[in-house]
Order: sequence, then C-alpha cells, then structure tokens
Amino acid sequence: MSQTPGDRPAYAPADVPPDAPAEPPAGRPAAGDAHAMPPWLPKAFVLAGAVVLAFMAAMWLLQRLRDLLLLLLISLFLAFAIEPAVNFLARHGWRRGPATAAMFLVVAVLTGGFLSGIGSLLATQAAGLVEGFPGYVDQVIGWVNATFGTGLSQDTLFQRLPTVTGALSRHLSSLATNVWGIGATAFGVVFKALGVVLFTFYLSAEGPRFRRTVCSLLPPLHQRQALRAWEIAVDKTGGYLYSRGLLALVSGIAHYIAMVGLGVPYAAVLALWVGVVSQFIPAVGTYLAGAVPVLIALTVAPSTALWMLLFVLAYQQLENYLLHPRITARTVDVHPAVAFGLILAGAAVAGPAGVLLAVPLGASVQAFASAYVRRYRVEDHPLTEPDPPGGHWWRWLRRN
Repeated sequence: MSQTPGDRPAYAPADVPPDAPAEPPAGRPAAGDAHAMPPWLPKAFVLAGAVVLAFMAAMWLLQRLRDLLLLLLISLFLAFAIEPAVNFLARHGWRRGPATAAMFLVVAVLTGGFLSGIGSLLATQAAGLVEGFPGYVDQVIGWVNATFGTGLSQDTLFQRLPTVTGALSRHLSSLATNVWGIGATAFGVVFKALGVVLFTFYLSAEGPRFRRTVCSLLPPLHQRQALRAWEIAVDKTGGYLYSRGLLALVSGIAHYIAMVGLGVPYAAVLALWVGVVSQFIPAVGTYLAGAVPVLIALTVAPSTALWMLLFVLAYQQLENYLLHPRITARTVDVHPAVAFGLILAGAAVAGPAGVLLAVPLGASVQAFASAYVRRYRVEDHPLTEPDPPGGHWWRWLRRN
C-alpha cells in the first residue's frame, strides 16, 4: 500500500520526527563522531603487546637453553661425521646401534692412545728439562754470546728469577684457593662431554627414524629439500674431516722427516702431536703444535731448536699457500679467506665450539644455496676477466 510523504509508519515511535536520521547499530560509533576510537584499535594494541611478550619470552628461553642448543648442534655435526662409516656398516648387515658403538670405540681408542703417548712424552721431557735446566741455560747463554757478541751471564739471569718465581707462586696460590671453582668447572666440562656423546649416539643410531619424524611434518616438496640439505651437510662435514685428516698425515710425515734429520728425540710421537693439534685445533693449534718440538729440540742444542723453529714456520707457509687451498677445494670447496672469516664468526658466536663447527656449517650452507640460487651469465668486462691459465708464468718473465 502506498504511503504519502507526510504519513508516519505504524511501527515508528511516536516521539521520533519523520525526517530524523536512523540510529547507528549498537557498538558502532556515529559517522560524524571523529574522536571515537576505531573498534579494531584495542585488538591491535592487545595483539602487539602479545607479540612483544612472546618475543621477550622466546629470547629469555633461548638464553636459558643456549648451552643445550649448542650441545645439540655439536652432537648433530659429530653424527654427520660418523654417519658415512655407520651407513657402510649398516649396508653390510650391522644394526645401526652396534655400528655406532663400534665407531665410538674406534674414536675412543685412537684418542686414548694419542693422549697417553703425548702425556708420557711431556712428563718425561718435563722432568728432563727441570733436571738439566742450569746446563741448558749455560748452553743458551753461550750460544747467544758467541752468535750475537753479547755479554750475558748466568748470574744476571738468575738474579731476576726470584721476581718471576714470586709472581708464579702467587698465581699458583690463588689457583690453589679456588679448588672448588676449578672442580665445579671440570665437572661441568665432563657432564657436557657425556651429553654430547649421548646425543651423538642417538642421532646416529636413530638417524633414519629421526629423519622420518622430521619429514612427516613437511609436504613432499619440502621433504626432498630437507633430505637434500641433510645429504649436503653429511658430505661437507665428512669432507672437512677428510681434508683435516689428510693435512694432518702430510704434516706428521714432513715433521717426522725433519726431526729425524735434526736428531730430535721422540720424533714419531712429536710428529703425531704436530699433525693432530695443528689441524684439529684451529687458529691457535699451529702455535701449540710447533712449540713442543722446539722445546724438545732445545734439550739437544740451541741451534737444533732454531732450525726446528725455522722448519715449522716454513712448513706452515707451504701448507697455507699450497697444500691447504688445493685439498680444501677438493673436499669442502670453501675459499681460505672465507674459511678464516667463518672461524672468526664462529668464535665470536659460540666460542671454541663455534671455531670447530664454523667451516663445515658454512660449507653446507654455501653448497645448499648454490643448488637453489639462480645464476646468470656474466658480461665481459676488464674487471671480470679471469686470470690466465696457470703454469705459464715463465712466459711472462721471458716477455719482460
């Protein structure tokens, strides 16, 4: 039924004029109220506060679990290192648990033999150095005076020893009063080492089950990528250890030949020490490895110690510029400058453990990225022109 403009609807309130605007729905501000808070703003504040609190809780939890996460990372890479050998034994009928235990036994025997041999050597030579210290001082002073024309005397040297021995005794006394702290630190180190052994064993023995559990949470495409990353990590970690072992073998043989030629005692054990310590303790391992043979050579003659020091320095230069780049390029495929930067970064982030894990982790990330990052053709330019082929440098000398 049509309604004239002046008529009032039957359902309209009696006190509302006919031309009054309709009221806004409940909970929604009027269109003309510019100072009203939008309804989404309180929810945004609550969400932002929840995100900030969750981030702070995550950072607090990460700080608390930092040591545990570091132990898990070390265990994971140790499991990567022994996984090729465990897989080899598993393919020949071994169960993964006994195969992992066998690899642990081999590593323990090798480590125990190395430490026992080096320990007995150091104890014997330390006793010999203490007993023959005055005679060694006379030999060194006589050699310095004869070589450089100086006038050093044993009396002048021993007059300054009380100051040195007094400072040393004070340091030893302070260490003796802190026996409880040293014991607690040693207990913590042993506990963490046992944790690494336990995690490494389970990550290796239960490797297929662990990977199936991880892949069950991912879609098929991401499963293939995760397994590809796992393979790359295993290959690069094994390659890193292989390159270190090969360099340790070459270093041990070279130092053994040099020490036999110079008449340094315990040449075989010292060569083993140099090879292992210089390659598996980055950064400072080179100096620790070279210092012991030089000290042992000092018991023979000062000139022998000097020749030993010169050989250690010369071999390090040969290894750094000739052997290490070639062997590392074939196994880890990381540039020496990049490897050095990774070692510094690992030391800054995780300390000594980061130094050991930085290179294989960086190599794994680099290999995984190179498999998925798209590359383009490089335009010809003088700044991108590669070096001429090696082995023809004498032609440049002939032309000049």
